[in-house]
Amino acid sequence: MTLLRTVARPMLASMFLYGGTMALRNAPAMAPKVQPLADKVQKVMPSADAVTLARVNAAVHVAAGLSLATGHFPRASALAIAATMPATTATGHQFWKETDPDARRNQTIHFMKNVSMTGGLLLSALDPDPHKKWVGARAKKKVADAGHAIADQVDELRS
Repeated sequence: MTLLRTVARPMLASMFLYGGTMALRNAPAMAPKVQPLADKVQKVMPSADAVTLARVNAAVHVAAGLSLATGHFPRASALAIAATMPATTATGHQFWKETDPDARRNQTIHFMKNVSMTGGLLLSALDPDPHKKWVGARAKKKVADAGHAIADQVDELRS
């Protein structure tokens, strides 16, 4: 892992570790904000309640955040967190519902911060390890190698 990745991954993960830990500790207090989403999820999964959804989201942030910060499965971890961000952002930072200009500005800042962090997570999910080729390149090489192996066998059969 390069020095830049060694420093950048924990920096990116830090907000998810902190926020996830706080959400785990305060899930019941977060339930009112999560309730509209829980109502929709309950149509598909009746046992889901707002506190449980808040805890699951927080657990994903903590677990994947730790994994990202330590460089274990960084791309999958970044993708897992990124997958939670649309619901987290739309549920937690509804600036369009704020009537107070200061509260609206504050929620807009947090909304845009989450959008920015999601972009960073998506970039991190695509970031190849310098010692390991990107999965698409590895797959392409496997296909090419298989094609060469088949061609070699055909040549052997012809001779």
